Amino acid sequence: MAAEPQGGEASVAGAPRGRSRPDAESWLRGGGLRATRQRIALAEALLGDGGHRHVTAERLYSECRARGEPVSLATVYNTLRAFCEAGLLREVAVDGERSWFDTCTEDHPHYFIEDAEGDERLLDAPAAALEISGLPGPLPGTELAGIDVVIRLRRKPSGKPAAG
Repeated sequence: MAAEPQGGEASVAGAPRGRSRPDAESWLRGGGLRATRQRIALAEALLGDGGHRHVTAERLYSECRARGEPVSLATVYNTLRAFCEAGLLREVAVDGERSWFDTCTEDHPHYFIEDAEGDERLLDAPAAALEISGLPGPLPGTELAGIDVVIRLRRKPSGKPAAG
C-alpha cells in the first residue's frame, strides 16, 4: 500500500515510473475501453504530463471546456465512472455530495484539505504511516472489498482578526 505525496513522481495508473505519459488511446485500450473522441479528450486532460492527479468531475469539465472541448458535465461524470469500472481511475468519496477521481489506483490514504474560502484539495497521505488495527470482521455473507481512509484537514486560523 505504498503511495507518494501528490507532488512526488508518482506514476499514472498503468504507466511505468520515470517515463513519459501514456498515450490516451493506449491507456483506454489498457482498460478495455473504446477510444471515442470524448474519452480521448478526457483521458488526455487526466493524463496531462504523466503526473499523479486528483480531480473532481466539475474541475475536469472546466479544464476541458477551457481547452475548447465540446463536452457536457453529464458526459464527464459518465466517462469518469466508466474509467473507474475499467480500473483506470479510483473514486474517492470525501462527502455525500462530491467524489474525487484519482489516477493512482493502488490502495492508499488521502488528505482532504478544505479552507474557509471553499478551496479544496485531495492529496495522497503517506501509506507507510497508516496502521489499522481492531477492524471488525465482515458481516455474514459479505467480504471486505476495501478500506477508504480520508483524513480531513483545515487550515489553522492565522490569528488575524476577521475583516468587517
